[in-house]
Amino acid sequence: MWAYIIKRLLLIIPTLLGVLTLTFAVIQFVPGGPVEQMVSQLKQRGEGGESAISQGAGYRGRQGVDPAQIEEIKKLYGFDKPVHERYVTMLASFARFDLGKSFFHHKDVWELVKEKLPVSITLGLWTFVLSYLISVPLGIAKAVRAGSRFDMVTSLIVLIGYAIPGFVLGVALLVLFGGGSFLAWFPLRGLTSSGWEDLSLAGKVLDYLWHIALPVTASVLGSFAVITMLTKNAFLEEIRKQYVLTARAKGLSERQVLWKH
Repeated sequence: MWAYIIKRLLLIIPTLLGVLTLTFAVIQFVPGGPVEQMVSQLKQRGEGGESAISQGAGYRGRQGVDPAQIEEIKKLYGFDKPVHERYVTMLASFARFDLGKSFFHHKDVWELVKEKLPVSITLGLWTFVLSYLISVPLGIAKAVRAGSRFDMVTSLIVLIGYAIPGFVLGVALLVLFGGGSFLAWFPLRGLTSSGWEDLSLAGKVLDYLWHIALPVTASVLGSFAVITMLTKNAFLEEIRKQYVLTARAKGLSERQVLWKH
């Protein structure tokens, strides 16, 4: 067992290197990187400034961005160095847990992580707890009623929820229930309402649950399918074993067999 655990832990290293390499390649070579974004912004500013000048024939915005300015932008983001040097620099920075600054938000990456981490942890914990609270009883119920209409209908619902990506389901729920186009039952954004500090304890809890209802629902519907089907299959295999048949032959009720024996 320890050999398996060590092997799985060691696999983290090539996996992490692969993810970092792929991310590096996307940022460096795919159009729309930080340099292109900055150049595009400068061009837009130039066009805006040009429209405000009556005699704009010699205006720099008409001619595009100065090549020297582009070189300065490349130097700012480190794109003036060879690719292999940029790659080694990135790995060395990550080894020191130095994530640098975001190209697009222009803020320290650790600060962005600290801002978003509480929300991600909240959604993850609620999704984990609710997925198991729903999936395990549902999987047992499906196993007990295997082949019935209940089993087929719930299987269809589970598979549909699994097939739809979580972000698509989240957008659909916002459109339907978040005031997008139909019902305005839930808020579109935020974890709490303005003035949350002035609410009572019960009011704070209800307001918090009101805000996380849609994102948690989208996450749960996309994640509980696997647990449900695994529980069903494991339970089906278990209730067909000899000791279960013996318990039934001794006269134990179905509830005693399922939940006690």
